[in-house]
Amino acid sequence: MPDPKTPLQGIPTALGANLPSSDSGPSRTATLPPPAETGEKHRYRGFELWLHRITVLMFVFLCASVGVLLVILPWRPEWTDNHLLLGNPWLRQIVANGFVRGLCTGLGILDIWIGFWEAIHYHEEK
Repeated sequence: MPDPKTPLQGIPTALGANLPSSDSGPSRTATLPPPAETGEKHRYRGFELWLHRITVLMFVFLCASVGVLLVILPWRPEWTDNHLLLGNPWLRQIVANGFVRGLCTGLGILDIWIGFWEAIHYHEEK
């Protein structure tokens, strides 16, 4: 049984480097990259910048589209008279309730607000 006070040898560490073992010859140590400075923010450049811009634009467009749908659709006849609800009258009655319609409209307004907030507060580091 090995002595518990001696370090384990030849066992891989979490970083992928092996501790030197007694029969492996000269010891090898793993060199790790220096830690990143915590105060420096990641700045987008070139392709990453345009990819970030397109991602933000698509997010704003998605939020606005889903928000408008959630504001308008609950008050249209298609909300209750659709193929999915014709087989379940109890679910149709719940969906036709004014509270559920108002809740969906409120979520739509919140979704539109999130999209516009993201568009207004977008800025790039210079």
